[in-house]
Amino acid sequence: MTFKPAGIIPALVTPLDSEGNLLEQGLRDVLDYTIGNGVHGVFVLGSSGEIYGLSESQKRRVVEITVEHVAGRVPVYAGASEITTRDCIKTAHMASEVGGVSALSVLTPYFMTPTQSELVEHYRNIAAETDLPVLLYSNPGRTQVPLALNTVLELAEVPNIIGVKDSAGNMTLTADYLRETPDDFIVLMGRDTLIYPALAMGADGAIASTANIAPRLLSSLYNAFREGDHARALELQKKLSPLRNLLDQATFPVVLKEGLRYAGVEAGQCFAPARELAPEFREPLQEAVAAVTTF
Repeated sequence: MTFKPAGIIPALVTPLDSEGNLLEQGLRDVLDYTIGNGVHGVFVLGSSGEIYGLSESQKRRVVEITVEHVAGRVPVYAGASEITTRDCIKTAHMASEVGGVSALSVLTPYFMTPTQSELVEHYRNIAAETDLPVLLYSNPGRTQVPLALNTVLELAEVPNIIGVKDSAGNMTLTADYLRETPDDFIVLMGRDTLIYPALAMGADGAIASTANIAPRLLSSLYNAFREGDHARALELQKKLSPLRNLLDQATFPVVLKEGLRYAGVEAGQCFAPARELAPEFREPLQEAVAAVTTF
């Protein structure tokens, strides 16, 4: 595998109307907003994209629109993050059929809590069913399913498993991934408040939900770090924190879509029952969005 994920990759929301129908122009608008502000890739059908609520036809249409509208400007990543191995494979096949996808991201199963040996088998079976590069995705805060270091090391031996998105928020584990995996194995930070320290430890970039709202700030953070301006990168990391800290003040991903609205991009609603941002958080969110979009 020669594809090397790197940089800031927003985990994009899926614009929906109040009935859960796909807002196709809204998706194009989010793509243009993020790409126009310097991101290094786009990732659809993740948890920020509410993959758990999308129908099979909606998932396909999201990938179709994304590949068509991106038109090669940046790499396209797609999630194949279902609960069962069978359904992950089905989504992986769909992404390959549509074409134009550079890599898949596969979250650990959720609701069920497989053992580490079952996870190895799960990922091996998915990787065997696709020619696309595969990124492991660990987010135990939401799934209650960790990716242990030994599991990642075993899976790193699979030729088309090329890296991991690490949203565990455990920098000791991140350091272990970076130190123990092969040199060409990619580690992407998935916890937005830890992008700078992850880069300092050797991570290749980040898949970041706040990059929906603050794509220029986050791409500037990454670019500054790569150019050796660590002081600037750290300053931008600190500037992001108030926005990231507000994401948990409503049902995920309500704050992302509301924040995009404040940034001038209409991303619609979330699947019910996720709907509301409490009134007391609206002004702080407006202020946080202004801070990350007008710096």
